[in-house]
Amino acid sequence: MIAMTIKHHLPDELLMAYSAGELSEAVNLILATHISLCDDCRAALAGYDAVGGAVLDRCDSVPMSASSLNSVLELIHAQDSTAQEKEFRVPASDRTLPEPLAAYVGGDLDSVHWRPVGMGVKQAILPTSSDATARLLYIPAGTAIPDHSHSGLELTLVLQGAFQDDDGYFGRGDIEVASENLHHTPVADISEDCICLAVTDAPLKFKGWMPRMAQPFLGI
Repeated sequence: MIAMTIKHHLPDELLMAYSAGELSEAVNLILATHISLCDDCRAALAGYDAVGGAVLDRCDSVPMSASSLNSVLELIHAQDSTAQEKEFRVPASDRTLPEPLAAYVGGDLDSVHWRPVGMGVKQAILPTSSDATARLLYIPAGTAIPDHSHSGLELTLVLQGAFQDDDGYFGRGDIEVASENLHHTPVADISEDCICLAVTDAPLKFKGWMPRMAQPFLGI
């Protein structure tokens, strides 16, 4: 696989919240996927984890119940069994979907259950907790996502191809952090179909009436 040059990284506040375990499942998923691709963000996270560990070392200990050890061992055993059941036929180095995301999907792109949403665009909503939504997006080369702004946070991680908007050019491994202040029309690069992982914690605010009408049915 060709080496990536990642130019768009996670802000410190999101990395600190991820380290502290303060984020929703969907946001954790996209951050873990980006971090698996990005050496810089992985190194920054290690620093925040080290600080958190030092703080915990200074905290007073609390007594544990007699069944705590058995409960933890049962959880570890259950996770090990699940991991053994998932056999990905595609070598990790050749996958489009990095390991954290591949574990949710159960494999690579051939395991994704796409649903058409119009203009050749397809999506697959991933099962996460209800406080945020995670979806895979397939955007044909040269296709524009309808003009929209945001009611909350939108995180978009490029897994294949690239897209461009007012914030810049985003290739594989790049993550865009869009707040309520960003109004944009992302366009997939003409060279290759674009596949992204997108997470939102509130509905998008589309400018056109057609995407607004379709929005309730698509869960965007």
